[in-house]
Amino acid sequence: MTEYIEVQTAAGRVRGRWRPTTGDGGAPRSAAFLGIPFAEAPIGDLRFQAPVPKAPWGGVLDALEFAATAQRGDPGVTLIPEPSVEGDSTLNVNVFTPDPTASGLPVLVWIHGGGYFAGSPASPWYDGRNFNRDGVVTVSISYRLGFDGFGWIDDAPSNRGVRDWLLALEWVQQNIGAFGGDPDLVTIAGQSAGGGAVLTLLGMEAAQHLFHGVYAISGALGDVSSARAEAFGRALAAAAGVDPTVAGLSTVSEERLLALQKKATQLGPSSMTAMIDEGLPLGPAIDGDLLTRPTGESLRAGVGADKPLVIGAADDEFTMAFTGRAAKALRWVPQGVLLNRLGLRKSIRGEYLAANADIARLGKARLAGRLLTDRMFRAGVPRIAAARGDAPTWLYRFSWPSGHFGFAEHCLDVPFFFDCLDGPSMEALAGPNPPQELADELHGGAVAFVTRGDPGWPRHEGDAGIVRVYDRPTRDVADAYASVRALV
Repeated sequence: MTEYIEVQTAAGRVRGRWRPTTGDGGAPRSAAFLGIPFAEAPIGDLRFQAPVPKAPWGGVLDALEFAATAQRGDPGVTLIPEPSVEGDSTLNVNVFTPDPTASGLPVLVWIHGGGYFAGSPASPWYDGRNFNRDGVVTVSISYRLGFDGFGWIDDAPSNRGVRDWLLALEWVQQNIGAFGGDPDLVTIAGQSAGGGAVLTLLGMEAAQHLFHGVYAISGALGDVSSARAEAFGRALAAAAGVDPTVAGLSTVSEERLLALQKKATQLGPSSMTAMIDEGLPLGPAIDGDLLTRPTGESLRAGVGADKPLVIGAADDEFTMAFTGRAAKALRWVPQGVLLNRLGLRKSIRGEYLAANADIARLGKARLAGRLLTDRMFRAGVPRIAAARGDAPTWLYRFSWPSGHFGFAEHCLDVPFFFDCLDGPSMEALAGPNPPQELADELHGGAVAFVTRGDPGWPRHEGDAGIVRVYDRPTRDVADAYASVRALV
């Protein structure tokens, strides 16, 4: 079989590359098509506008390398290798398929995380080869980040990054059949901000025709209020010395705007509680157009109730923030002061501490990390499940402690989901020899969900529903989110 393969998309022909089963040149298993543009480059007059579908091209477009990313430089916000690629044409999809000549294969669309201001679809961890091995076509998408993607501008379309997601998913609907996929069997998945993205889409009426299932890993919902979005947009424009308009902000270079954005979103002791209470300042905003109400309200109203959902989080997503010097400094902070600073109300403090006594015994750093994790991520899991009522929902917890950190930190579950424990930069996140059998179980459940709409454990029903706990051993536990009930 030749090294290259060509596929006809709606906009033109693309050339991808077969990849071997093993590194020693075994028989081909899957084909990769990298950097296919789904929209015109968002520069010049298109910079602060809704995405424009890519115009047709002549000839054959090489889709052999990752295209430009919206991320610039290395923000250093996660332990996932997410390289930046220079260039202007940042709105692209990467397609990994077992066989473009097949038909009716299930499809997984991955939306990367990074706090809505960082992240890249070009990570080697997001390569779909192992989902391809299991018969699943995999797509990773890019979208505009930070202020370009989510910042309020007086006369610009809102939620430009969200509109990028929608256009990318429209591209999948129109083109995935040419890669062997079934547009009626699309599952959207993501982690952190990407997990929040898929939950946002689940609660968005305008997105319902674009997917049939959702897998949310450590979802950080945006749901930025319109007032907060506008206040942040006006403040950033003022810091740049321009009007908060397309004309004004278009005079500000990308580099200058990124520097101002970084300064305005810098987290410190004084801003931490506000961030926990109000969320990130840049992200999907309640704009009265695409998003008419917070996601939880939409789910309670029945939006997305026909879509199966898997949702969960790692046990200690934020504990890394309290290691090293921070842990030493906390020894001198009274526990009550610490909990007050982290927003744990006195009325529920006793209940929360009793439910988390095992963590409290490990010290104030571990308790602070668990509380932040619970407020930002874990409490949202049963809250979303409750909002969906009887809709098909499965809950999990990722509890296996990293061999490097000694707890289940943010991003640790991603390589298990993709079954890529042999990938680069793994030891810094997971330690030496992370358990392949755990990856087999988590990835296998994801494949089952994408393929059949059921990950393989009982659906969640009521407050004490069954939760899959991914650990050694993996087990199904009733009421496994009981420790966050005070926060819910």
